[in-house]
Amino acid sequence: MYFNYRMLIVDLDEKEIYTEELSKKLLENTLGGCALGAALQYKNLKPNIDPLSGDNVIIIAPGALTGSLIPTASKTAFFAKSPLTNGWGEAVAGGSIGVELRSCGYEALMIKGKGDQPVQIRIENDEAGIEDTDLWGKDTYECSEKLSRGGFSTACIGIAGENLVKIASIECDGRQTGRIGLGAVMGSKRLKAIAVKGSRDIEMAGKNIEGIARKWYLNLINHPSYKDDTKYGSGEFLDWMNSERGTFPTKNWQKSVFEDRKEIDPYYWAPRYSVKNNACFSCTKPCGKMFTIKEGKYAGTKVDGPEYETLYSLGGEVCNSDIEVLAKANELCDRYGLDTISTGVTIGFAMELYERGILTKEDVGLKLNFGDGDALLEMIRKIAYREGIGDTLAEGSAQAARIIGKNAERYAIHVKGLEPPAYDARGLKGMALAFATSPRGACHLRSGFYGLDLTGKWWKFENVDRFSTEGKGEAVATMEDVMSLYDTLGVCKFSRHVYLVEGLPELVKAVTGLKFSVEELLHIGERTNWIKKLINLKEGLTRKDDSLPPRMTEDEIKEGPSKGSKITVEELQIMLDDYYAARGWDSEGKPNEEQVKEVDAL
Repeated sequence: MYFNYRMLIVDLDEKEIYTEELSKKLLENTLGGCALGAALQYKNLKPNIDPLSGDNVIIIAPGALTGSLIPTASKTAFFAKSPLTNGWGEAVAGGSIGVELRSCGYEALMIKGKGDQPVQIRIENDEAGIEDTDLWGKDTYECSEKLSRGGFSTACIGIAGENLVKIASIECDGRQTGRIGLGAVMGSKRLKAIAVKGSRDIEMAGKNIEGIARKWYLNLINHPSYKDDTKYGSGEFLDWMNSERGTFPTKNWQKSVFEDRKEIDPYYWAPRYSVKNNACFSCTKPCGKMFTIKEGKYAGTKVDGPEYETLYSLGGEVCNSDIEVLAKANELCDRYGLDTISTGVTIGFAMELYERGILTKEDVGLKLNFGDGDALLEMIRKIAYREGIGDTLAEGSAQAARIIGKNAERYAIHVKGLEPPAYDARGLKGMALAFATSPRGACHLRSGFYGLDLTGKWWKFENVDRFSTEGKGEAVATMEDVMSLYDTLGVCKFSRHVYLVEGLPELVKAVTGLKFSVEELLHIGERTNWIKKLINLKEGLTRKDDSLPPRMTEDEIKEGPSKGSKITVEELQIMLDDYYAARGWDSEGKPNEEQVKEVDAL
């Protein structure tokens, strides 16, 4: 028996812990991870609640292959209503908490209610308890170090989560569930941390799982991407993004080429500062770099990274060309429990407001110029502690703009309230549509479409023109389904070039014993995206929320290989029509009756 068919439920209101049986039908139709979590949220999350109230529900669901021998199958998905967007919230991390949950005999963990004082949850096999904690006020490094003793895997929040910063993340064994403010949800529940340790073997259905795992391991290490990804990390294509594509957002998206990028390029810093590679649990393609500063102003700084998105958000976005400042900023975000993308983009937004005179030194408490490393580090601290202007920026750029007024919304870069990653969608029109349709807001991981736009091909797609709107509706919908499937299985998307979609049925059968065709697996991803849309509709999000900020629709790219490009409102509306049609939805983006019935029947 591969599936555990049990979910552990922790009720912080009643201070009760109990299990709930998960049906065979539900698990065989969702498998785990993203699909299971979405189905459970659909059944358990009440619409129109305050995300920071006890009514919000946190669900943690390991991927279907997480804990197996399959290379890079390490991911665990976290879900809650987002306090940043007031809509669908999910984040995926590569820590080992999902493996430990399954080793305890659970396919999911649900946390509801709200503690009346700071607590932590400890789970060890069949024993689970809600404990008072002395870790409130500690950073994530201190919290993880203490709770992990004895072999426990942990998920904890830092100062930002405690202070209900809406861009707060959860630290998971050195990996982060960033984006959408899940750390604030934990903080609102007065839940500092979760520690899990299991001793049960995770049974595999296949008799030749070792042989299959070895085959894919060899495919992985022999793939052309393996060398550079493991040598330089996820930022290895930073220079190419600037010089060859001109789609590296810079200076709060006022520019698309960061000319002062030399030191933040991994080809420069990896040989000088990286002391070893770091990998997620069960990963045989370690793209994490342990960055260490041994001397100078920031001596003692140690951080896993900086990865590509952080090189953008704490680098080009704020015009910071000093890699040591960037690494220190990255470390502070991780310690405080802040999402690096949203933090950097929100600070970049504030820097532009300062540049334009909308914010003054009196408003901010310091000079907030682009490229000022000291100001960057101080603003990170202010946001984490909600101090001064940091209290406003802690709401995220969209809400901060509404609070500040004075036409500040014109310069806030977000979709549905979520700040975007490092792909200038004005020169990547499929990515522009993917930003708009992403259920959690501007995101590259919900679709992975940046790969198609940037290279013109992947899987069954060829000759993709990044400057054209033609065919993007169906292509984005398909890619969203593919990426949802990866999050359901728990397989890292950095291995998608190796497994492709055709390799996934073999992996699923080897681990679970279930036989699926490629089309059947993709349908699980497709149905999961219906669920996310249905949840957002219940929260009042409509077609108008599938939009892009003015900087993307009104301002052209000013320099570089994509000079002159932008995505007009009219182009976006045409692509939205195509996208909704490809999904079988009506013109307002509502799933059809048969789709709703299929979701309700799970």
